[in-house]
Amino acid sequence: MSEKNPPKIVPLSSETHKSLKIRELGGFEHVKSAHMVPVTAHEFARLGAEYPIVFVKNSETDKFQAVALLGLKTGENLFLDGERWQGVFVPGSIRNHPFVLAPSPNNDEQLMVGLIENSPLVSEEEGINLFTEAGEESDYLKAKKESLASFLESDRLTQAFASELDGKDLLVSQTVTVNAGEEKIHLNGMYIIDEKKLNELSDEDFASFRKRGFLPALYAHLGSLHQLTRLARLQAEA
Repeated sequence: MSEKNPPKIVPLSSETHKSLKIRELGGFEHVKSAHMVPVTAHEFARLGAEYPIVFVKNSETDKFQAVALLGLKTGENLFLDGERWQGVFVPGSIRNHPFVLAPSPNNDEQLMVGLIENSPLVSEEEGINLFTEAGEESDYLKAKKESLASFLESDRLTQAFASELDGKDLLVSQTVTVNAGEEKIHLNGMYIIDEKKLNELSDEDFASFRKRGFLPALYAHLGSLHQLTRLARLQAEA
């Protein structure tokens, strides 16, 4: 969604949305201009084979978030070629669209399943039904809700992971220069794990990362940085 057309998130309702359908085939319009998307630690191993995974800091909350880079320039998604996704694994945040888990309008501490009504994937003419004729949830919607719950659980783990990295002062701001053909592109605002500081961790701190299950994500992040070369190749071919 563009800044001129921000997502309109509303509570999912069998009454209001009984006639709506979701277009899944070729359904990547919502990220055609996204150069990064949020990702979770459980995805790192698969993502790292295709996408660079870095951390960015939210200027409002001052917290770090893990993201996969889809492009080297703001507004450019190099993994989208027309309607075809040029990767094997599609990040969960993209697959879950146009559904979100959002605070309930009546209680901020409760989560509701929300629908981005103005998403280009939402239609009344074509796609997969959200509800049956009897007003019950379709199997498709049930599966999407399960996927959202799983993503939320993984997102919480990822937040804890990023917080632990920050607390141990392991995240360092990095400016990367990428050569895309004859063009030099400078990437700012990224944070990556400082390998020198990682190697200097005490045995106790390192054991804590292992016990909390953070090590696979940690090393997948570091390995994924080699995928910047792939983005440079895609940029040069664009």
